[in-house]
This record gives sequence, C-alpha cells and structure tokens, in this order.
Amino acid sequence: MTAGTTVAAPDGTEVVLGEIGTRVLLKNSRVRVWEVSLAPGEAQGWHLHHNPYVVLCLSTSPCHMDWLDGSPARQLNETVGGSVYRPVSPVHMLTNDGESLYLNRLIEVLDLGEEASGDPYFVIEGVPTDAGFEQVGEVPAKVVVDEDDVRIQHVTPDAGESYTWHTGAYPALVVDLDLDSPDVTYLEPGESYTLPAKLTRTSGFNLVELLYYRRTS
Repeated sequence: MTAGTTVAAPDGTEVVLGEIGTRVLLKNSRVRVWEVSLAPGEAQGWHLHHNPYVVLCLSTSPCHMDWLDGSPARQLNETVGGSVYRPVSPVHMLTNDGESLYLNRLIEVLDLGEEASGDPYFVIEGVPTDAGFEQVGEVPAKVVVDEDDVRIQHVTPDAGESYTWHTGAYPALVVDLDLDSPDVTYLEPGESYTLPAKLTRTSGFNLVELLYYRRTS
C-alpha cells in the first residue's frame, strides 16, 4: 500500500497519495475489500493500485477519473450491480459529479499483485471444479464478467426468494448489494452460501469467483 507516499506530477508538483478506498471491510491473505463512498461533489484523492481489482457498484452517480500524468479524464456512469475487472493502473483520482451517493465495493486480488502472500494454494480433494446453485431449474443469475482471472455473476432474486450457491474448487466472494445490509462474505473452496431472502426485491448479489488459482493448481 502506498498511502502517504509522495510522488511528482509532470509539472513537478509533489502529491501525497491517499488510500484507494474509504475503509477496509474484509482482509485476508488472498483479498482485501474496500468500501469507496463519495458524496455528491466529493473527490477520493490521488491514489495508486498495486494489485488488480474488481469494482462492484452499489449506488451510482456520474463520476470522472483524473490521471496524474495529464491523460484525458475518463467519464464514468456505472450501473448498480455492474462489475468491472481492472489491472494495476497509474495514479488517478475519482470525483462524484452527480447529485447522488456513489458507493462501491473494491476487491483487490492480492495474489496477482505486489502484495502476494506467497501462501500456496491447493485444490481440495473431492470439491467439484465448477461452482453452482443447489436449486434445480432456472435461477435469476447472469454472468457480467468472464475473464481468465475472475468470473462474476449478478443474481437478482424476487422478494422472498432464496438460493443456495456452492463454490467450486476456487475461493469466491458474495457481495450483497442491498444498501440496508451491504455484507461481504469470503468463501473457501467447497463452501456454500444461502442468499438471504429479502422482504422486497433489491439490487441483488454479486458472486465473484477467483479463477486465477486454477493456473497454480
């Protein structure tokens, strides 16, 4: 982590880097999960990513991203439930240009970055390779990111519905997008998670599979 490090802009101005998120929600040797929360008009501050990361949107607002190297700003207008997987990137900052709260979950995948723990990963004997739902029949889920490193599904149960998801041979996370209970749960291979039934239909859940471990198993 580089918060507190001083770097120089192209014009020679010194900039002290900040954290990449507002607060840490979960941390272990494999992942670190941040909350990024920006009120209308608020800027996150200059920061740098040393690990690839996943961004999961819980509350959206028009934003723009500035780059310390002077590259053109990037306009962002994310969708609740949407997901993005990004590699490491140059120093940048995010500003909320809208009139609503911007809120996300940012998952750093540490074993692909500079903070890899070196902890070996072993496939657990008897655990099926693929993740899946316990229920028979159609489940309201769709794949929103399908990369070699990660796969992310967005699940939107109706009010009162609940589904049980079994991880496969690789670690995974379940992110509840309900602003009343925005929980993040880390699952080891072979573990199960029952999505809690809600009184009303919410923005659903994101299921994040860390598939890059299959390259080491």
